[in-house]
Amino acid sequence: MSSRKKAVLTCMRPLVGVLDTSIAKEPPKRADGFYTSPEWRALMASIKRKRPHCCEQCGRTGTRLFGDHIQELKDGGAPLDENNVQLLCGSCHTAKTARARAERYKQEY
Repeated sequence: MSSRKKAVLTCMRPLVGVLDTSIAKEPPKRADGFYTSPEWRALMASIKRKRPHCCEQCGRTGTRLFGDHIQELKDGGAPLDENNVQLLCGSCHTAKTARARAERYKQEY
């Protein structure tokens, strides 16, 4: 047996003690609940049955697809018009949304 003592760090305390996960709530997807409405979900189900399961911009398959308004709602796009919705992968959806926001910002200022 070794006569060495184990070193104990007493100067560092944990930054977070205990997290009470029983009170945690999932944040709402959108304040108005449009994207969780039965109407939107029914439209998306219909679109996914009719169209190939791939990104309509880059063709990527095997990934989650997002229903994206071609003309965004903030820009006057029809919310439940099948012709105003495209299926995009996460990367294409993020890039398209960023471009639309940048364009909207430019027009405002």
